[in-house]
Amino acid sequence: MSNSNGGGWMSDPAPAYAARGPLPQAALAGVRTRRSVAILFDLIFVSFLCFAIWLCLGLLSFGLLWFVLPPLFPIIGFFYNGLTVSGWRMGTPGMRLMGLEVRMIDGSRVPFINAAAHAVMYYVSWMFPLVFLVSLFEDNKRCLHDILAGVIVTRRG
Repeated sequence: MSNSNGGGWMSDPAPAYAARGPLPQAALAGVRTRRSVAILFDLIFVSFLCFAIWLCLGLLSFGLLWFVLPPLFPIIGFFYNGLTVSGWRMGTPGMRLMGLEVRMIDGSRVPFINAAAHAVMYYVSWMFPLVFLVSLFEDNKRCLHDILAGVIVTRRG
């Protein structure tokens, strides 16, 4: 994607492998393990963020909001994943720490709606853990929620 003047914030060249078909093995090496560690970092980060917001809002309302705020975690998780994956760094802080990025299957940047839907499907897939086995049989190591959202997770290149 690029805008008419050839630069700016819309400029995002797709990686070279996007147009050639199959990904090189280096782009997928260790992706499943790195994703697992990245998830732990992200869950810890989102948990601290939720607790801080919960505490601040609870104290500002003199405790009146503490009983209304339990759905805070899924709301923050939705926007955390949606905004960070669709952002210019193309991954959550945990993914970036582990050297991963998320792109559309054609190599372009992930729109917010796809990133947010990807996050929702990921959290729902925890209720059916056997769906994670799909990545063992998929050529590009994509999980079921990756396939449904049309994204691929690769190493940063």
